[in-house]
Amino acid sequence: MRQHATRILGRHFYRPNRPLLQRTLFVSTPRSSDPWPLPHTPQHLSNTITPSDTPAPEPLPRPNETLETMRARLLYQSRKRGTLESDLLLSTFARDHLPTMSEAELKAYDKLLDEPDWDIYYWSTNNRTPPERWSNSSILEKLRVHAKNEGKVVRKMPALS
Repeated sequence: MRQHATRILGRHFYRPNRPLLQRTLFVSTPRSSDPWPLPHTPQHLSNTITPSDTPAPEPLPRPNETLETMRARLLYQSRKRGTLESDLLLSTFARDHLPTMSEAELKAYDKLLDEPDWDIYYWSTNNRTPPERWSNSSILEKLRVHAKNEGKVVRKMPALS
């Protein structure tokens, strides 16, 4: 007598007059490239290049903004960038450096935050050369030192308080 089975939820149930169902193997088609390459890979570096003829972004005018309000806004903008890598890097930088920055440094940091996320990230990790407008920036230099993490500090997202 032949055994007939249907496989349901990992168990075999025997049913008369039904053929044994065989498992069908599904094979996905090979992709030509990964749609989400990892950061620091050559493919990601080439996919995230901002064209050199792109003008610098124009910051929004914020008349009569106090330094306290500017610091709070920059802290929020540093944390909510859109990519986890930039969020972690910029939020910990803002937590550590915003309280001691002068008004001129705050304005320079505000302009830096108007740049694309991946550009800021790769400029600060020295994987790309920044454009001339940022090549001698003291803020970018501080961010590079922060990104090196020479003290091997375990970083996590700071709490919003």
